Amino acid sequence: MDIDQYMTGLGRRARQASRAMARATTATKNAALEAIARGIERDAQALKDANARDVARARDKGHDAAFIDRLTLSDKALKTMVEGLRQVAALPDPIGEISNLKYRPSGIQVGQMRVPLGVIGIIYESRPNVTIDAAALCLKSGNATILRGGSEALECNTALAKLIGEGLEAAGLPQDAVQVVETADRAAVGKLITMTEYVDVIVPRGGKSLIARLIEEGRVPMIKHLDGICHVYVDDRADLAKALKVCDNAKTHRYGTCNTMETLLVARDIAQKALPPLGAMYAEKGVELRVDPGARNVLSGAPGIAPGSLVDATEEDWRTEYLAPVLAIKVVDGLDEAIEHINTYGSAHTDAIVTEDHDRAMRFLREVDSASVMVNASTRFADGFEYGLGAEIGISNDKLHARGPVGLDGLTSLKYVVLGHGEARQ
Repeated sequence: MDIDQYMTGLGRRARQASRAMARATTATKNAALEAIARGIERDAQALKDANARDVARARDKGHDAAFIDRLTLSDKALKTMVEGLRQVAALPDPIGEISNLKYRPSGIQVGQMRVPLGVIGIIYESRPNVTIDAAALCLKSGNATILRGGSEALECNTALAKLIGEGLEAAGLPQDAVQVVETADRAAVGKLITMTEYVDVIVPRGGKSLIARLIEEGRVPMIKHLDGICHVYVDDRADLAKALKVCDNAKTHRYGTCNTMETLLVARDIAQKALPPLGAMYAEKGVELRVDPGARNVLSGAPGIAPGSLVDATEEDWRTEYLAPVLAIKVVDGLDEAIEHINTYGSAHTDAIVTEDHDRAMRFLREVDSASVMVNASTRFADGFEYGLGAEIGISNDKLHARGPVGLDGLTSLKYVVLGHGEARQ
């Protein structure tokens, strides 16, 4: 296969399809989503069979259990796909919405209209559900998309692409509005991220090495985040019951997600009360604790903490996204030091404070420079579904265009519109 020619063809067809998608009605887009949902329900067994072949190949290649789990398409995952399609169909359509319409002294009205971005390239790894989530959000927001999933899920993704194409055709939309790259050649990714004439934005979903490569090699703008180094700061005016609940969930709900807490900061004046029960809770759940001298002093010999179980934290620990049952803990003098630590070592993803002091909470919200900032809530809430966005295409910690969980609005842009009555500029 000539990769350059193949990818150029995908791009050209996607650009053409994007024009039809931009003018598609809400009813037409929703009909396509419903048709895709019915197709998945109808062909569930065939999809599972294709996925089983992908899984078998992945096992033969020696992939670990966590990878196999992400790759596997269970009955529950299929049901979630169908529910996700119908949830996106139920969401308000942002396209064509005019906002901030105001009269100017000249007599004209000036406002902004929400419009699609155009063609979105999405690059992701082993999860087949991303194929459906991404297609649904791009479709509803009036965009065309080129999907490049992980090579390990190629057979399942190809089967899903066929169902998506059938759903688009049934609704009278071009099948080229959603195209799946049907080659495992890594050169296809290199071409996709440089096709500025056909692709308007790239959304990478995957591990740090993938995203780092795309940032270095890409020429198309990206909606992305590289790291999820998330913090919870327990203030000395925190409610301890809330602190235990929030810190437990933020770390142990799931270890391998980008919104999982990686560093716990505790105010010195509450450390003697807060750290022992927190440390015991983490020890019981098998979380390795990497501690600064202040935390070690409090936790050494505390109930539930085995002698020798604490690991001295290094400078690198404050900069590390573990994605594992490992937690860095630091005792800080107060709010100022907590904010300084987060803005120095964090990745501008998601950070939380636990406090009953309103003024301190507001300072934290204003001064922590992250995409999501929380008060008395787990960082695990930084998610499109939990934010009421429906499915999400990903999370961005950039400051331009989209920031935080990226749903339908994040896949659109605003253009100025002017309504006049024959006015001429004087």
